[in-house]
Amino acid sequence: MYELLKKDGRAKRGRFTTVHGVIETPVFMNVGTAAAIKGAVSTDDLRGIKTQVELSNTYHLHVRPGDEVVKKLGGLHKFMNWDKPILTDSGGFQVFSLAKLRKIKEEGVHFNSHIDGHKIFMGPEQSMQIQSNLASTIAMAFDECPSSVADRKYMTNSVERTTRWLKRCKDEMARLNSLPDTINPHQMLFGINQGGIYEDIRIAHAQQIAELNLDGYAVGGLAVGESHEEMYRILDAVVPQLPENKPTYLMGVGTPANILEAVDRGVDFFDCVYPSRNGRHGHVYTNHGKMNLFNAKYELDDRPIEEGCNCPACRSYSRAYIRHLLKAKEMLGMRLCVLHNLYFYNTMMEEIRDAIDAGEFQVYKKRKLEGMEQK
Repeated sequence: MYELLKKDGRAKRGRFTTVHGVIETPVFMNVGTAAAIKGAVSTDDLRGIKTQVELSNTYHLHVRPGDEVVKKLGGLHKFMNWDKPILTDSGGFQVFSLAKLRKIKEEGVHFNSHIDGHKIFMGPEQSMQIQSNLASTIAMAFDECPSSVADRKYMTNSVERTTRWLKRCKDEMARLNSLPDTINPHQMLFGINQGGIYEDIRIAHAQQIAELNLDGYAVGGLAVGESHEEMYRILDAVVPQLPENKPTYLMGVGTPANILEAVDRGVDFFDCVYPSRNGRHGHVYTNHGKMNLFNAKYELDDRPIEEGCNCPACRSYSRAYIRHLLKAKEMLGMRLCVLHNLYFYNTMMEEIRDAIDAGEFQVYKKRKLEGMEQK
């Protein structure tokens, strides 16, 4: 259940109550693709860095270890020892990004596993069954994520099929939630808006799926090659068409600046691999811009990554030490950078919520953007 607590311009401050706890929004979901955050980060670590929601990947867990295995072990929460909300994406994006050999048909998609090439079929029903086995808090509908540069005719047909698939997802989830052996009978379903950079297709699709009274709505198919300006233009057009009394989720976004701009346009949920991926390469986020700890200038720098930061890395270690770990290819170096970056993102979301509560989001956004543009 979503409660809209406050608006500051178009920015929304909400509270989303789930069977696995309350999510304060806007929120950044920490991405643990294969039921773990890359960089040797445990679920105990996540609790210590203010993580509210963990996001795992339906396709990857279906391929390995197998969703049936996870179900036998009591579901994803028990499997990974995490008692807060989990969102699982539908696998749709991976079907389209990883599969070179795929056939899209009305019933679903035939493709080959990226691990060993074995044939897999996934459609709306299969995606819901896998996510039900995983027993996540929030399941995403199975959609096609077409290329942002697909032509109008292809995009129209694709979006129409995604709508038909969404209705099948909704029916299948209702069926699964009613079964006696379902681990989480309160699993929620978010639908996904598609349409590339065609405003009219996006708007029409948003209006159609808004009528289905789902638990939440995502904007998909952005951050896949279009410019930031195009992304913001689409959000300006689409978000007002989605129900204000439901959470809005911008999938796969993004940089701190992207998040601030999207919050300003009414988005509640975010996820992105940037903080963990950049951290594993020694790139860390600060309020004064991004730093590359491999740079020689940090060799004798005994300061923390960021003065005043309360993350596990900054509380205990210097830039010089973390740089040494990275150069020596010690896993601890990667781990500390990932922890810092996720803490930075989770703290920024906390600051955003406080700023909206205080009616000062525009002031906060301006200050934050100006600070991060420094080098």
